[in-house]
Amino acid sequence: MATTFVDRVVLHVAAGNGGHGVASVRREKFKPLGGPDGGNGGRGGSVILRVDPQSTTLLDYHRSPHRRAENGKPGAGDERNGADGGDLVLPVPEGTVVKDADGTVLADLVGLGTEHVVARGGRGGLGNKALASPRRKAPGFALLGEPGEARDVVLELKTLADVALIGFPSAGKSSLVSVLSAAKPKIADYPFTTLVPNLGVVTAGTVRFTIADVPGLIPGAHEGRGLGLEFLRHVERCSVLAHVIDCATLERGRDPLTDLEVIERELSLYVPDAGLGGRPLTERTRVIVLNKADVPEARELAELVQPDLEAQGYEVFVVSAVAHTGLKELTFALARLVEQARAELPELTPQRVVLRPKAVDDTGFEVRKERGPDGEFFRVVGERPTRWVQQTDFANDEAVGYLADRLARLGVEDELYRAGAVPSDTVVIGATDDAVVFDWEPTLQSGAELLGARGTDLRLQDSGRLTRGERREAMKDRYAARAATQAELEAERESGLWHLADEPDDA
Repeated sequence: MATTFVDRVVLHVAAGNGGHGVASVRREKFKPLGGPDGGNGGRGGSVILRVDPQSTTLLDYHRSPHRRAENGKPGAGDERNGADGGDLVLPVPEGTVVKDADGTVLADLVGLGTEHVVARGGRGGLGNKALASPRRKAPGFALLGEPGEARDVVLELKTLADVALIGFPSAGKSSLVSVLSAAKPKIADYPFTTLVPNLGVVTAGTVRFTIADVPGLIPGAHEGRGLGLEFLRHVERCSVLAHVIDCATLERGRDPLTDLEVIERELSLYVPDAGLGGRPLTERTRVIVLNKADVPEARELAELVQPDLEAQGYEVFVVSAVAHTGLKELTFALARLVEQARAELPELTPQRVVLRPKAVDDTGFEVRKERGPDGEFFRVVGERPTRWVQQTDFANDEAVGYLADRLARLGVEDELYRAGAVPSDTVVIGATDDAVVFDWEPTLQSGAELLGARGTDLRLQDSGRLTRGERREAMKDRYAARAATQAELEAERESGLWHLADEPDDA
């Protein structure tokens, strides 16, 4: 069964969520409160696109456009961390261009094994063991796993070839590919026989190059008429364009000069993808191939228009794919042009990695005053505040208090004051629709703080047991204090301030 060719798909990808951390306390015999021992959650799996030589089409993603990576596993007690979720590696053909929903180029996947992470997995949440500190010895909460990225990307396959055969439908392009290389494209006598690009490898002396037979072109192709953009997309990467002109056509209004003019106009109106550094198609090297010279009338017409085409600066070749005439000259000419195009390519240099650290005074967030259907509110936008909110279990009061402490240390409350916020104002953390909304109450404390700092447990504090030397010193202090008290009482008695009951009264 023939394989369906698909060269453009919209892929819906979702990375795995991070596993939740766990709040646990070690319990052993004779040691009922051994401290926190909750493990961390595992990282969620990422979605990765990788160039695979065995992949030639995007058909699998056309049939199954929704792909999701594995979630990270949650942590457990006894300091056991959850397992990381497995990455989802999606094989794509070489020459695949990745774009976002707005058309911005994210990656151009060229080269065996080239990878691009389209959706990054979420971080795992910390368990209460990792959240413990000298000031917070017994956290009664853990952090939730961070959600993985979810996005829609557009995959476009642009054929990698040195030479592209372009022309009207049924001009004989597929026949030329079949005789110039070992490719076996479908050949028939009706228009649009070629619906997918056909690649072939051609050898001319010591030069090897690839040649592509792409679907036929008709007027209005740059606007999507016919196969339109599907055709022109596969021409973008080719350095040499060969106009294949049918000199034996019987259609009214068709002749070699008119066909060339129509094709050149479509090439000039097509705008290559600037994000890939593509040059306009009219700046590529072009040659003219007058085909079907095995028909006597066609050969006469080809010899008639050849001088006019050469006067326009084109190299012209009169060939016949059926009779195999003129093919050798065409092959070596294309090899020569391909070598020239390769020599003009800029020398590839390793990409320099540029590190751009954040400024010292960069808070990492901003507070904006916005207006919504219910009135004005304040929005806090930043990577860290948004991530902290996503990792907070709002059913746990201690976790909410921990979030408040982090936001206060980051300076969110100070910025809200500067922006004009007052208690009970609406504050939104996050830039998306699933942001967290709450009424702002600055430095709000609950009754739990009266029992000690958040995350502490008096039962886990040091008992304060004295050493033997400290007990000896304390005993000496008590003896000295008692002796001093007895001496003071004796002095008072001798001075007559008081006397014992059995002592005679001098009065």
